[in-house]
Amino acid sequence: MKKNRSIFILSICLLLGLYSASAQYQTSDSAYKRPLKEVLMRIEKQFGVTIKYKDEQVAGLWVPYADWRFRPTVEETFDKVLSPLELKAKKDKEKVYKLSDYEYYRWPVEEGWAELDRIAAQYHNVTEWEQRKALLKPCLFEALQLSPLPEAPASKPIVTKERKYDGYTVQNIAIEILPGVFVNGSLYKPASYRGKIAVILNPDGHWGGQRFRPDCQLRCAALARMGAMAFSYDLFAWGESTLQFNSKDHRRSLSMSIQALGSIRILDYLLSLKDADTSRVAITGGSGAGSHTVLMTALDDRIKVSAPVVAISSYFYGGCPCESGMPIHACGNRTDNVEIAAMAAPRPQLLVSDGKDWTDRTPEHDLPYLQKVYGYYGKSGNVENVHLPEEGHDFGINKRKAVYDFMIRNLSLNKKAMYDAAGNLDESRITIEKEPSMYVFGDKGEKLPVYAIHGFEKLEKVWQAARTSKK
Repeated sequence: MKKNRSIFILSICLLLGLYSASAQYQTSDSAYKRPLKEVLMRIEKQFGVTIKYKDEQVAGLWVPYADWRFRPTVEETFDKVLSPLELKAKKDKEKVYKLSDYEYYRWPVEEGWAELDRIAAQYHNVTEWEQRKALLKPCLFEALQLSPLPEAPASKPIVTKERKYDGYTVQNIAIEILPGVFVNGSLYKPASYRGKIAVILNPDGHWGGQRFRPDCQLRCAALARMGAMAFSYDLFAWGESTLQFNSKDHRRSLSMSIQALGSIRILDYLLSLKDADTSRVAITGGSGAGSHTVLMTALDDRIKVSAPVVAISSYFYGGCPCESGMPIHACGNRTDNVEIAAMAAPRPQLLVSDGKDWTDRTPEHDLPYLQKVYGYYGKSGNVENVHLPEEGHDFGINKRKAVYDFMIRNLSLNKKAMYDAAGNLDESRITIEKEPSMYVFGDKGEKLPVYAIHGFEKLEKVWQAARTSKK
């Protein structure tokens, strides 16, 4: 037995030795291929860098002609080695990189600018631009599978009891947008007012805390105190929507269509209210909700004013399938988010950008393009940019202040309700509610209607049925 075991071990060692030799001296017969993990180790050694990754990211992956892919710099080598595998290495800090999936939605700045220049070369005056817009708009609806729009359920919105605060009120509302599918939010209104008031949609972004986070509450309450009804609402499979769907479903392409349909249905409801001023309708959102803000303004002419925050860039198409999962960017022989933003022209639009995300170059290239398109209407001043070069990706106080000032001017809001005599913004009178108080369906979802659907598979069936019934 001992002799047999020794022979077995020796055989294994010989095989490993042969494998090691073959791996070390690859030839064209084997396409010079090496395991990706081995190639990454060689890159680390050759260039003196550290590459962070999980074993499951590289398991089973091979690099053909691996030795031939090395270049003089680590960045060039990463590109040659990782691009065919749909991977990339993002710089984490000096000499440290992190392996991640290839980001189809993020281009080099120069490529994004060149693409916008190519797009812009197709029109030179208002007539040509209107023809371009007439081509893009129906295509956007078709790409989202919203042409024609599904039938709206006949149910009434579910509305909770009103909560009263200093200068404003809040109610939680759920609207059924497809059979058994709800979009949930909170409606902020002025505590007292006469006549009709402005309407402002506030879709949620991708930050933690969803629409329950303090900066979102501050923004909506401030807009209400100044005289508008501000509706804050969840993204699909986000916030209270997770009562019906798994949070992973948010990263499915259909989320983009469901969110667009949700905003249309919300606007239908708000504009049906007797105190809604249909001539003063706005939308503002940050990050993924900023992309959504631009898309909804392009789709829905009822929106008169828009303010996308830390979102729009000619070299970034949105890092979530809810922003780029449906083929909207294939419209018109390809478009981008900046051209979609131009579809708002000549309606007032504010882009808030910062120095630490993909909006860092907004003033240099994207803003001049937008001003040119707005200039076709003689309204180049209707598109504005507040750039905060020392700030990052958030909806902080300076971003909110930029939005407040813009909405005050374009919706005739009452500035004195939020600013002191010296012109200083004061949000201290706003109450930050605890998350459960903002739920429509109770602390544990116990008030969710019994006919509400659960799970993405059921949603797909409802979606298909809704689309089929309209054809």
